[in-house]
Amino acid sequence: MSHPWTRDKRGLLRNLTLRQLRVFEAVATHLNYSRAADSMSLTQPAVSMQVQQLESEIGLQLLVKTGKKVTLSQAGEEMLRQARRILNQVRMAEEAIGDFHPSEANRGGLLHLGLVSSAHYFAPALLMTFAQSWPHVKFKLTVDKREHILAMLQEHQLDVAIAGYPPSEADVEAETFAENPHCVVAQAEHPLAKQRNIDWNALRDEPFIFREPGSATRQFFEHILQAQSLQVKVSMELSGNETVKHAVMAGMGISFLSAHTFQLEIESGRIAVLDMENMPKRLDWCLIHRRDSSLSGVSGAFRDFVLDRGRELVKCRVAVVNGA
Repeated sequence: MSHPWTRDKRGLLRNLTLRQLRVFEAVATHLNYSRAADSMSLTQPAVSMQVQQLESEIGLQLLVKTGKKVTLSQAGEEMLRQARRILNQVRMAEEAIGDFHPSEANRGGLLHLGLVSSAHYFAPALLMTFAQSWPHVKFKLTVDKREHILAMLQEHQLDVAIAGYPPSEADVEAETFAENPHCVVAQAEHPLAKQRNIDWNALRDEPFIFREPGSATRQFFEHILQAQSLQVKVSMELSGNETVKHAVMAGMGISFLSAHTFQLEIESGRIAVLDMENMPKRLDWCLIHRRDSSLSGVSGAFRDFVLDRGRELVKCRVAVVNGA
């Protein structure tokens, strides 16, 4: 009789259930049995039992518990990646089969959307318009840095994402659907706010507020400065659009931001867009999804909706401020 730890690898997952996978994925994500139990409306003993059964059936320790701390073993890390892929495929299959039902019930489902920070300013309006055609849809939004969003997408933690163009090495598809204009902004009372056709050299002695290192906005602006052969004074580095906006409004310096981030401040007269030569500069908004997964059901419908109506719904009303 073979020992369970030396059993035939071909039969390791023969008795695996989706319930076990879902419970394991919850524990491995939260690294906490209590929070995993709460997220699945189960008791903690029930969650522990499901994980123990899974480990016993495959003959490997997946979760290591040291006191109150829970970590993943190497086998557990791989199992988590595979579990997310399997559960994602099951959900896609459910949505695809659901499309064959003529009832209104197929106009629903869960859409887990990833967003970079600049996109969350317009995403609610986009989702509300989409929900008019899919009244039973539920949304889960994750807002994070671009590299984190792309990582979650590739690990099957997201259905689709909205961001700028991904790096060429990322194993994802990116489809352009709208423009993302970027502008140089200042406090409304700033002397440059009243000038027109400002030469880039006029910014040489201005204190600049930069986004944090690694920010796509910062990388874009550094590329523009390099093209202009211009060095500016970096007075501070701040993390996030909101922090930068408040520093600009307080008169701490000028900055470079996506126009989506300061629509309300322009309308209320708290921020001015400087009328720079050849501005605004534009990037593209992209809908991003994995190459190894075909979109169907609610995620496929959302893709079609964004590509069809995204440009209209996302367009900045202040993209041509000061005649730019």
